[in-house]
Amino acid sequence: MRYRNDKVSITDFGGVGDGKTLNTKAFREAIYRIQHLRRRGGTLLYVPPGVYLTESFNLTSHMTLYLARGAVIKATQDTWTWPLVAPLPSYGRGRERPGGRYMSFIHGDGLRDVVITGENGTIDGQGGIWWNMWRQGNLQFTRPNLVEFMNSRGIIISNVIFKNSPFWNIHPVYCSNVVIRYVTILAPTDSPNTDGIDPDSSSNVCIEDSFISTGDDLVAVKSGWDEYGIAYGRPSSHITIRRVTGSSPFAGIAVGSETSGGVEHVLAENIVIYNSGIGVNIKTNIGRGGFIKNITVSQVFMENVRTGIKIAGDTGDHPDNQFNPNALPYVKGVTLKNIWGVKVQKAGSIQGLKNAPFTNICLSKINLHGMTGPRSPPWKCSDVSGAAIEVSPSPCAQLSSPQQSGSCANHF
Repeated sequence: MRYRNDKVSITDFGGVGDGKTLNTKAFREAIYRIQHLRRRGGTLLYVPPGVYLTESFNLTSHMTLYLARGAVIKATQDTWTWPLVAPLPSYGRGRERPGGRYMSFIHGDGLRDVVITGENGTIDGQGGIWWNMWRQGNLQFTRPNLVEFMNSRGIIISNVIFKNSPFWNIHPVYCSNVVIRYVTILAPTDSPNTDGIDPDSSSNVCIEDSFISTGDDLVAVKSGWDEYGIAYGRPSSHITIRRVTGSSPFAGIAVGSETSGGVEHVLAENIVIYNSGIGVNIKTNIGRGGFIKNITVSQVFMENVRTGIKIAGDTGDHPDNQFNPNALPYVKGVTLKNIWGVKVQKAGSIQGLKNAPFTNICLSKINLHGMTGPRSPPWKCSDVSGAAIEVSPSPCAQLSSPQQSGSCANHF
């Protein structure tokens, strides 16, 4: 983390932390000053204790946004003031609605050397009003993320609490060299699509030492949506997720379902998942194309989870009817090992595609027990090949013999 010689406070620009005064002008003027004065080594923008209500704003390169203990940057609930931005080229449209999308609350495009940190201050998206618009079907455009960096590199996010995001919480897209650590991400379990951290068509990303409890996947690695993601062709690669704990009605660790640019070289380890829908979920669909390969998940503990492991080729929707039904995803080289679960209703499901079976699926030292009844088979598999060793309850026959699958020998 870079030391900044130059420091300014939001109060220097008229910022008032009374929870009522609108501070949009103060944030925008402070960041304009940082951008145009260009102090050697960059500038730290200090947010002292208080509640700073503001509209969305853009960050700039070579800056640190520092939230003191007791500082809250709170999003206005005046949704009509929210700027619209173009859809991401790898999505072709907003993720929820056709056309553009609302800009994220804190936004950055084409930046380098940016830090968001502090003494566990809070960035509060006040997402309830957006969740209700979604539930009532009143959304004109796709809801805003809480924090999004696009086309940026050298990003650090640490020691901040993120809460009540309107949509996804932290979304690095087309980025490289991103570190997210020591963060807490909170949203009610019924808040729609409040994913914790979604690295998207990004490389060299490290997510670690964090707690996430939201209404959707805790961490979901993505890379674009159907024909738009295929055309954009930027994979997510070299992503490390470790020492993350949390709960979600959906998945703890997820890859997909938007993987059309490809996802490779993902390592997730030392993960604790509780009170969740799925422990580990790798998901794609017909029309996605792309690839998912070299994924390793190890040292996972899960408790009170509906399905321990799910790898599926039939998950997720399509942006429009222009997708190519012959664009089949390619899933190869998934290693799951050292996974322990209690109160797991169903051990697992691995269902590939008839014309694109999932290969080199390697399971070892997996123990998922709890509430699997005699009528419910513990594993459900189709169109998959690989091997399993020391897996309980016993996995499906397609994975039962490590001797027959030399492809997994190096992963056990």
